[in-house]
Amino acid sequence: MKNNNLLSKAECNALRGIAILGIMLHNYCHWLWFAVKENEYQFFLSRSEQLADCIAGGADAMLPVQLLSYFGHYGVPVFLFLSAFGLTLKYEQPSRDGAQSPAVWQFVRLHYMKLLRMMIPGFVIFVTVDYLTRGPRGYAAENVIALFGMFANLLPSPNEVIWPGPYWFFGLMMQLYLVYRLLLFRRHWSFTVGLVVACWLVQACCLPEGDALRYVRYNFVGGMLPFGAGLLAARYLRLPQVDVSRFHWLFRFAVVSASVVAGCFSFHTWLWVPLAVCVAAVCLVKSVPERWLLPMKWIGTVSAAMFVIHPVFRKIFIPISQRGEVYDGLLLYVITTVAFSWLLQQVMDRMKMR
Repeated sequence: MKNNNLLSKAECNALRGIAILGIMLHNYCHWLWFAVKENEYQFFLSRSEQLADCIAGGADAMLPVQLLSYFGHYGVPVFLFLSAFGLTLKYEQPSRDGAQSPAVWQFVRLHYMKLLRMMIPGFVIFVTVDYLTRGPRGYAAENVIALFGMFANLLPSPNEVIWPGPYWFFGLMMQLYLVYRLLLFRRHWSFTVGLVVACWLVQACCLPEGDALRYVRYNFVGGMLPFGAGLLAARYLRLPQVDVSRFHWLFRFAVVSASVVAGCFSFHTWLWVPLAVCVAAVCLVKSVPERWLLPMKWIGTVSAAMFVIHPVFRKIFIPISQRGEVYDGLLLYVITTVAFSWLLQQVMDRMKMR
């Protein structure tokens, strides 16, 4: 029987590849002294205006770096969308062998161990490199325990205690796994919509530049919109009976991408930009010939390893870019990260924890 799900497995892998490249390039570029900083946890209109000035300049050779610094973090909502999409297809479709869905504790343990298997090798390598290079960060025992317990996001000022910084994502995913299994699993769509609206209201009531907004966006409140969209897309969105041309998908991508940019200039529209990013990403993979997606599909298969290992090579190569050889350091960073991600993925695949 033909699979009429919104996204095929190959397209999901391509989206993972696009998302991880955005994240790893963002996490490098936004450390450069001249880069326009992102609005990820808080909203600063001045940052959007700085980006608009850079785009208006046009000919600046550093424009790609500025775009990656500002927009690259939107790979995170794409990952959240895909996570919910995959969970729903895995656990809510009828099983051919009649297997029962796992109990709550079994589900939580399974996904905790999955995340832990990703974290351990990356963290060990990062700590080693951190102490062998200039400027190591301190590792308080309580922060390390919270990181491995995946509750560091709940500590006061999580941005100060989670190191390496990108590992905040593990705590976020653990929270969303719990939310899914306890509140959303096989429940009416209104539960998902209601929770999305409630999380939006919490953020809308915060000050755009305030610490409260930053705190809630480090936790599931900030990720509920793309996660809920992925769940609903898996349940209810199907491919149309009549094939949609690649041109129409490309046109939709262009329109939604324009809305992403426009949404970055107002606090209340910015709260909905992650949803627009997910829609744009889906339109993009639908508009591209399959053979062109092959590199992204391959990168998607090692995206887990790339996520945990890229902070290591950022620490090694970013001094090259900070000395002025921006693209030299960036190229070495990308080549080395991709190569070692493939190697690390082999290790992670053998670390089966049951």
